[in-house]
Amino acid sequence: MNTKNVLWELRTKNGLSQDELAEKVFVTRQAVSRWENGETVPSTDTLKLLSRLFNVSINTLLGAPRQLICQCCGMPLDDAIIGRNQDGTLNEDYCKWCYADGTYTYSSMDELIDVCVKHMANESISEQQARAYMEQMLPTLDYWKRYEELSDNGQFEVFKQQLIQEINDLQIEGMPKVEHLNALVGRYVNLAYRLPSGATVKFLDDQTTYLGTQLEAAFDASRCFGVLANMDFILICTYEAEGANPELVLYKKR
Repeated sequence: MNTKNVLWELRTKNGLSQDELAEKVFVTRQAVSRWENGETVPSTDTLKLLSRLFNVSINTLLGAPRQLICQCCGMPLDDAIIGRNQDGTLNEDYCKWCYADGTYTYSSMDELIDVCVKHMANESISEQQARAYMEQMLPTLDYWKRYEELSDNGQFEVFKQQLIQEINDLQIEGMPKVEHLNALVGRYVNLAYRLPSGATVKFLDDQTTYLGTQLEAAFDASRCFGVLANMDFILICTYEAEGANPELVLYKKR
């Protein structure tokens, strides 16, 4: 799909006329018409406005001429998992797990490899093969090549360690000690908890990246503890396989 088709589809999908779209991105209706006729393409600044308006990457607006991959972990990127800058705009260089709201979430290549290998290993690829692949590929990515320039000198890692200490200090019965916290995207862990009234409630934002982990419950092999946190809160729950039958254990504002 080329740019003219992408823009027409996004505009009509969002119920906007050419005049309304033009007003939102500070151009004339004639300019929008020329885009959709394939006569011209938006300028770089206008593409940024369109990206924010429609919540899609500039790569998508241009018809996806290149395959984006996360420059921290190597994951292929689509609009649903692209990380965001502090101002909410999409950063097409990173996924939500490696870059959240302007913050790089990994300062250790070894830690990232450990996390990725768990998800990569299957019947077709062993953990050893997955680890060897990641060890070879990660040093070629921009984040790790420019780590000294891009990193925050360990500030985020200090925050994670403080958070881990806070969680462990809660001494939740039956929950093993938290050793690590990984980046988790809300939509994959946003469980619905049943209230006494019978209604259900979710506490997370599907688009936000949190820190969290899963731990086996000491009191019941069929249940796990889920730990999620950010600068504002700590949430601890238990659930069965695939997040079934979740129960909220603690929700604490920080």
